[in-house]
Amino acid sequence: MKNLLYLLLLTIFLASCGSKKSVPRKNRAITSSEVKAPSTSKKIDNIISEAMRYEGTRYKFGGTTKSGMDCSGLVYIAFQENNIALPRVSRDMAKRGNRVSLQKAKEGDLLFFQTNKNRKVINHVGLVTEVKGGVIQFIHSSSSRGVIVSSLDERYWKSAFVEVRRII
Repeated sequence: MKNLLYLLLLTIFLASCGSKKSVPRKNRAITSSEVKAPSTSKKIDNIISEAMRYEGTRYKFGGTTKSGMDCSGLVYIAFQENNIALPRVSRDMAKRGNRVSLQKAKEGDLLFFQTNKNRKVINHVGLVTEVKGGVIQFIHSSSSRGVIVSSLDERYWKSAFVEVRRII
């Protein structure tokens, strides 16, 4: 008798778990087929927001986390979190996307630099966060100050600047 009671309760429990309940549309999870791809500007805003989350993070060569970040790690993670694959190293990133003139730079573009005058190779990257009145602001990880926002008008960055590339 006890076994029959257990079997009956188990059957009722399993049947109730398998029943389909209609869920009101506003509380229902959205399926992947219903999700629209975000506009380009929304995607760029998301990439910049992701990078800005790391502002104040200390510099760490090869770093890609809040405990330490280098310049290419910052850009790599910001794009990766938005489902855009980039190489991990700045000189390889500089081979992606389309080169644009400095005058046409906009938010989301990548700025590339040569900061070592003895070696003429790209070794630094920053992400444009704002272009206002011809002044370009970019976020990057500086070896001396960590993840910061700088201006391309600063003498150091202006003299080290190489090119702008548009990924999106």
